Amino acid sequence: MKKILLFLFLGAVGFTAYSCDNSDDTVVEQGKDTYSTAYDIIPKFNKEDSFTYHFDDAFNSALLESDVVLIYLQTGLTTNGAPIWKLLPYTEYPNNGADKVEYSYDFSKFDIGIDVRSTNGVNLDNNPGYYTNKKFRVVIVPAKTGTSKNAAAATVDYSDYNSVIKYYNIDESKIKTK
Repeated sequence: MKKILLFLFLGAVGFTAYSCDNSDDTVVEQGKDTYSTAYDIIPKFNKEDSFTYHFDDAFNSALLESDVVLIYLQTGLTTNGAPIWKLLPYTEYPNNGADKVEYSYDFSKFDIGIDVRSTNGVNLDNNPGYYTNKKFRVVIVPAKTGTSKNAAAATVDYSDYNSVIKYYNIDESKIKTK
């Protein structure tokens, strides 16, 4: 009887040791079990608000404490008409680089803010082209990405808009303007 218990014990330990082996390099694919989304906004900046635009109503239902907000500014179009997106913070250098206009953002669980700031002499009051009819794409993604022993396999280049959309399986045809 003691020999049977010994073999059962050794079998259970061996089975447990074999089944707990985590030596695979499998990356958890994003977008399947998580919810990522994107919205377009065209904010109305003004001097009274120091060229800062805050919004919360449209995102309270989608924004969780564990989410990350990425905001991209449309800076132009490619030759085939596709938009060119630049991750904020982003700096434009008008007047052959003598001036700077900076676009940045912040976010919390409760709101998201976009700022337009000028330095080196650009007067935003006299240059509405830097803040009027600017299109921003707000992308909300989960903070926790896939895990892997090979860390490089589980990363995404957030500065590359197309990589983010692909990695998080965001359907651009469903992006709406808020």
